Parts: sequence; structure tokens; C-alpha cells
Amino acid sequence: MIRPGSLIGLDIGTSGARAVAIDLLGNVVASASASYPLSVPRPGWTEQDPQQWWSASQDVLKRVVSRLPHPPLALGLTGQMHGSVFLDEGDRVIRPALLWSDQRTENECRTITEKVGAARLIEITGNPAITGFQAPKVLWLREQEPASYARVHHLLLPKDYIRLCLTGEYATDASDASGTLLLDLNRRAWSGEIMSALEIPPSWLPAVHEGPDVAGHITPTAAAATGLPIGLAVAAGAGDNAAAAVGNGIVREGLVSSSIGTSGVVFADSATPRIDPRGRLHAFCHAVPGRYHLMGVTLSAGGSLRWWGEATGGQDYEVMASLAAKAPAGSEGLLFLPYLTGERTPHLDPRARGAFVGLNLRHTQAHLTRAVMEGVVYSLKDSLDLMEQLGVPITEIRATGGGSQSRLWRQMQADVFGRPVHRVDNEEGPAFGAALLAGVAGGVYADVFEACSVVRMHLDMEAPDPERQRLYQGYHAAYVDAYRAMAPLMHRLADLSAS
Repeated sequence: MIRPGSLIGLDIGTSGARAVAIDLLGNVVASASASYPLSVPRPGWTEQDPQQWWSASQDVLKRVVSRLPHPPLALGLTGQMHGSVFLDEGDRVIRPALLWSDQRTENECRTITEKVGAARLIEITGNPAITGFQAPKVLWLREQEPASYARVHHLLLPKDYIRLCLTGEYATDASDASGTLLLDLNRRAWSGEIMSALEIPPSWLPAVHEGPDVAGHITPTAAAATGLPIGLAVAAGAGDNAAAAVGNGIVREGLVSSSIGTSGVVFADSATPRIDPRGRLHAFCHAVPGRYHLMGVTLSAGGSLRWWGEATGGQDYEVMASLAAKAPAGSEGLLFLPYLTGERTPHLDPRARGAFVGLNLRHTQAHLTRAVMEGVVYSLKDSLDLMEQLGVPITEIRATGGGSQSRLWRQMQADVFGRPVHRVDNEEGPAFGAALLAGVAGGVYADVFEACSVVRMHLDMEAPDPERQRLYQGYHAAYVDAYRAMAPLMHRLADLSAS
């Protein structure tokens, strides 16, 4: 007999909060979403008010809990990575949070690299200094807003601010902490060496747990605000990509997910840290205790198609996919570089810019739309190629994220990657994985592997077409060359726009 009750996952995303309740067989029994705004006070800056995350979290949790026939058994947290929530000694938010997509810290990244050393930084953290990460944001606050910096007593990631509101605990998990540039990857603990070099007080940072560990319990105040039971166990959880990987069953070597959401992510499980010495791929702790993952990131994946839809009159994704299908593979010699907000993998270039390359009079809106979709997949192929160069075994690719709903986009991935692409029967994203981690914390499952046994696959699978695969090999090579040729001009234009 199946134990009554459900598990809840709460995702603090960039565009909104989402709560999902699943039964113990992995069936979604309730869900709710609430949006909040994104602030762009200057070009390249992105911020949000953490209080709006908390208001949205209360809303979605209340709605989900009200639909459950039995009290939930545990709660798991996930959310956007890298964001910086600065709190004073009374846990009051000092200023809007700086987000993962914020690009203002290029100078601070150079400072970190100089103070720690480029090779040593990658050796300890698995990553170079990148503008989106948390550590450079701390240095930016110190230099640019010293009065705010003087008030800081605690530094939290987005989901962990919500944990504080729910449980009163200062805690995080190893996967999310990996994106701060302050974690020792091998030790899965904060790096005293880096914090000393950057003069960041260790007392500011929360305790680090493994993803399925219990990292707090619901307080009476939070219970009244959300409808959750007092004392409910809250799992440490995971950063959104690691949580999504758990929800898609990417918890053993050989399995790789290719996700197209606002950003694009290629995610591979690894039993050991595999660090790219040039830092082009992220090496992070996984939400599975003792395991790691490699991750390549395209900053504007689905975001590029959304931009194109808005620029052409507000077309929705379905209309654009139908339009793109009218153009041939390769878009008759047209490339799109999806660097609308700079780029992570493989370029680590905040000043990269988007471009259409190869336009001629034959090209129609259908060609341009298809080129946008193909450009996103070329960027994901960059990450997949780097993983293979590092010896990552790839036995199965699973398409996830909103882009996985498009058969055309799945087929493009199969043709460009040269491998079959499978689809997971899970449209709930990171919140679903957070709910599975909650199941381990609540004693429902013995471990994450048992929790992932409830993940189901769709029957549909896209196989690569040999002719299109050969065609796309040439186009991807041209795509790689286009960035190399255009990077100096991109940087020049970025500097001109900032002056």
C-alpha cells in the first residue's frame, strides 16, 4: 500500500516562483505559479527584490497546500543560482539582489583572478571568475556601495533566503554553493584560502549541506504564512540545474540533459570532479551526495527565441516553430549567434553580442526564425563537444526545459549532436527534482537513486538524419569561426554602447 501524503518542491525562478506537489509515485497532484518583475536599472544589470520572492512563495505554497488531501511529508527548495542576497544583522534585505545574469562585475572578476591566481582558482572551485557568480558581486558592493557593504552580516543565495524565511536557518547545499566561487569543490566546503584572499568574513556564509539532507523545519510563523505544517522537514535542496537533473534522472555517468529554457544548459553527471583547466565548462557538486556534474551554459537560449518573437510582433513559440519549419536545415547559409546577454560556454565573454551572419535577399522571416533556433543548438553543441574532450561518457541525451516541447527543436538537437534525443515525461522542471530531494529528507526514499526511480520517459525519441547531420557539421564549424572572427568587433560595439 502506498503511503498517503505528498512531497512539495518550491522553485525560486528568475521569472517567478513555482510550487509542485507530487505523490510518492511521482505523479503531480497540485501546482501553482506566481510571477515577479525583473529590474534592469542599467544595461547589463539585473536585480530583484527578495521580498517579492517571499510573497510569491507564500502565495504558491498556500494554493498547493490547500489542494492536498493529506499534509505534506517534506519540502524541497531550489532556485536560480549565483544571486546575492545581502542581509543586515536583523536579517533585513539591504539592497535588491544581484542576479545570475548580471554582468556588472567584469572588473571584480579580474581582481579575484589576480588575488587568487587563475590556475589556483580553477583548481579549488572548478571554475574561473565569471561575472554571474556570487563572489565578484560581494567585491562590487564593497567598492561601489560601501555604506551597504558595511551593514552586511549574512550573504545568501536566492532559495536560501526563502529557507531563512521558512525555517530561520542559514543553510545552503553543495550544488548551489558551487556557483558562488567560494566553495572548495573537492572538500564540498567553503574555501578558507579564497575567503581570506578576498577578505570575505566566513561568518557571513551559511552552513553547507548535501541536497537531500534536512536543513531546517517550518517555523510557526512560516506555517501561518504558507499553510505548511509546523515542524515540516525542509531539504537542503539544490541549484535549479542540479534539481532539474534529479527530476530528469541525470544521476549516473553517461546520462546528459540538454535543456532549453531562458538559458540553455548541457548537464552531465560525473562520479568525480572533471575540471576543464581553461574553465570553459562549469564543474560543480551535484545534488547527489558525493557526486559532481559538468555544465555548459548558453545565457540566451529560449531567451533568444522570445526576443525574436517580441521583435517580430509578439509571435508565440508555436507560431514561430511552424514558421521555422518552412525553411530548410541550415537556413540557406544564415547563422545566428545567440549572445544577446554575453556568453558563458565556451567563450566566458560578457561582451559577446548577438548577430545574424550571411543574410541575403532570399532570406525570409522563416529563415531568420529557424536560424535563431539553430544558433541556440549550435551553442549547446559547443558544450557537448567540450564534455567529450574531457572524457565524459555520453550514452543518452535527454531533452528538457520548455524547448523540449518543440519537436522541431528536439530534431535539430538530434541532427546537430549526431545522437538520438529522448524526452522526459516531466514538465515541472527544478521543482519536481526538489520534491524528490524532499522525499529523501522526509524518509520516503532511501536515497536519491531510489527517488529517481519514479522518473518516467516519453516514448518519443528523435534520431539524427544522416544527411542533415553532415550538413550541420559544416554549419556548426562556420558558427564557431564566426565568433572568433567577430569577437573584436563585438567588444568594440559593447564598449561604445557603455560609454
